[in-house]
Amino acid sequence: MRRQAAGKYEYMLFDSASDLWRIGLIGVLSYAVLITVLRVSGKRTLAKMNAFDLVVTVALGSTLATIVLSRDVSLSEGAAALVLLVCLQFAATWLSVRWPSLRGAIKSTPTLLFRDGKLLTDALRRQRVTDDEVFQAIRSQGIGDLAAVAAVVLETDGTFSVIPQQQAGNRTALPGINVNSNRDEI
Repeated sequence: MRRQAAGKYEYMLFDSASDLWRIGLIGVLSYAVLITVLRVSGKRTLAKMNAFDLVVTVALGSTLATIVLSRDVSLSEGAAALVLLVCLQFAATWLSVRWPSLRGAIKSTPTLLFRDGKLLTDALRRQRVTDDEVFQAIRSQGIGDLAAVAAVVLETDGTFSVIPQQQAGNRTALPGINVNSNRDEI
């Protein structure tokens, strides 16, 4: 139980040195556990791939903060939570690679937003992307002429890929891209 405070805000800025030592020690140890678990699980665990991966990354950060700051969570409990999150991420991605039907539930598909000089307004509306965002992506590639652009794709990680006409070739990278989907994607 906390010491009786003479004033309402007496311990707001500093409570005890032991709390600071606990945070330092548990912070270093839990960080080491997190790095070890991530290294063992492979690069895919924190890949910048899609909304599913972002949720896992945020959950890992939240878990790490809880381990470090909460007296109610022991290092072993926190380490178990980190391992569980990484194992669930590994299992979900492993299953999605092997079962395409599950892949659709976990990952979104890229969406074609611009093709051969024309904005695809239905796709823009479904993905909540403005014309200006597409034009910005084109300009960021150093392209000023829309006729020089074969396609602009909204990738599963939220980035734009701009494919110049001169590099489009037979467009072998475009199959599998969502052109006519009626469902909203994350």
